[in-house]
Amino acid sequence: MVQAKTWILKQHFEGFPKDTDFELKLEQLSEPRDGEVLLEAVFLSVDPYMRLFLYFNYRVIQSNNPSFPVGCHVVSRCGWRTHTVSAESDITNILDDWPQDVSLSHALGAIGMPGLTALYGLEEVCAIKPGETLLVNAAAGAVGSVAGQIAKLKGCKVVGSAGSDDKVAYLKELGFDQAFNYKTVPSLEEALKNASPEGYDCYFENVGGPFSSVAILQMKVFGRIAVCGGISLYNDTTPQTGPYPHLQMIFKQLKMEGFLVGRWEHKNDESLKRMLTWMQEGNLKCKEHVTVGFENMPAAFMGMLRGENIGKAIVKV
Repeated sequence: MVQAKTWILKQHFEGFPKDTDFELKLEQLSEPRDGEVLLEAVFLSVDPYMRLFLYFNYRVIQSNNPSFPVGCHVVSRCGWRTHTVSAESDITNILDDWPQDVSLSHALGAIGMPGLTALYGLEEVCAIKPGETLLVNAAAGAVGSVAGQIAKLKGCKVVGSAGSDDKVAYLKELGFDQAFNYKTVPSLEEALKNASPEGYDCYFENVGGPFSSVAILQMKVFGRIAVCGGISLYNDTTPQTGPYPHLQMIFKQLKMEGFLVGRWEHKNDESLKRMLTWMQEGNLKCKEHVTVGFENMPAAFMGMLRGENIGKAIVKV
């Protein structure tokens, strides 16, 4: 019988998460039944949307399911755990032909759900076209950094906003045409205008709040906005209010659409192979911020929410 370490949410977050919200427990796991597998965590994902969804990379160490033999790697949503017993419906195989020279951690990043989010936000929601200008905020994060690089591959001008000078330097390394630190610019409106005086065709929204209110004013007529996240709102105890951009949206005939990546799940296999090819060709670069040790999950999670990571935040078990 395997003993699992598991982090539980001791109490719901009130404002920004704190250490006392989490508790580490031990759990005795039963033997896998027919069709089930026993998983051992390899890499755990740390993302803002962890309040809703949890994605992790596991290795099968015991199996009663021929579709998931011992030694194969899968992605699962089963909480902050070192081990778990899962049914087939709860796990997804990593690409069969995963290259040995590509870390499996990328299955939680650029070649996984964050990468798919970036791709579908651009292709399916924004329907971005060559020659257009894209604005991305939280651009040095797991999703934003991939979105900007995909847009460059499609022949677009890309402007990125991030929260530190190191992150801005990273965006320039990735090939962003313009990048700025939103925390230090005297005026966000002027920074957006200077980066793209003609305005923006597409806006990949990860932040929400005051940034969004200013950015919407810089959109071109018939602009498209893909609403992926709103990290500036996640820790609020009192809802933020206005200004309200409805008139701008009407007269500029803007399209603003929220989305969840699962809508295009039927395309995932082909999409992941495309992005893996881009990575192997050197056209998709993915920095990781790796925290070592399962006991450091809460600290890694809170550090990510503070913006301490550049690229994808990962915990190596």
